Amino acid sequence: MSTSMPAAPKSSLNVKGSHQNSLAWLSILSLLVFLLIWYGIVHFGIISKTLLASPAEVLTTFWSKLFNRAPDGATLGAHFKTSLLLALTGYISAVVIGVPLGLLMGWYKKIDDAVKPIFEIIRPIPPIAWIPLAILWFGIGLPAKAFIIWLSAFVPSVINSYAGIKLTEPVLINVARTFGATNWETFLKIGVPSALPMVFTGLRLSLSSAWMTLVAAELLAATQGLGYMIQMGRTLARPDVIIVGMLTIGFTGAAMAYILERFEGKLAPWRRS
Repeated sequence: MSTSMPAAPKSSLNVKGSHQNSLAWLSILSLLVFLLIWYGIVHFGIISKTLLASPAEVLTTFWSKLFNRAPDGATLGAHFKTSLLLALTGYISAVVIGVPLGLLMGWYKKIDDAVKPIFEIIRPIPPIAWIPLAILWFGIGLPAKAFIIWLSAFVPSVINSYAGIKLTEPVLINVARTFGATNWETFLKIGVPSALPMVFTGLRLSLSSAWMTLVAAELLAATQGLGYMIQMGRTLARPDVIIVGMLTIGFTGAAMAYILERFEGKLAPWRRS
């Protein structure tokens, strides 16, 4: 005879739905208030229009940049494509190396002892400090820019993966070993799943670091890219162009972070919401 789980009370579902709607409206309201304050600051001359563009001007420039190359020599789509390729190249290569390295360092003491001294020396160095060496090693093309972004994304992915696997419950490890699991099997079946929430935190931090470093990376003789577009906006005293570039980076980063969050929900559904 089959049994079924009792359905959640309708009252609790209604309360949950009402709470979610309230949060959604609160987010919309805060955004509208922000836009209203921004508009008022520019409209009433609190900040000059030469220093800060109004929301309407930014929206007009955004639409114009979708089709026009002026004033910086490329459309917004061309800038976006260049920056996305650059950011993903540095970011993906960083996490592919950084996450496994952090997990192995946290699990195997010999690897930790061998790698940690070098990592601790490199970690405090700002990624932009590597720009002169990157030019000497890779020239001024994509590899040099991707290397700078790689450095900025590499450190958070290592640190959070390392911290995540260090937080593995000793009880779980002991149970696995009691049932005859090898150290490698325990690492794969206990350590790695336990570390996943922290690993994804590191992935989000690495993503933020990658986009923050993008503007500095595109100073290396770039002719396209959102960072280049922002720099040209500064040179031409066009705050609207600067803000369009900034918002494009912001929305793209937020969308990628959302994708990571959804992916984490599939791989680590036990994480705390």
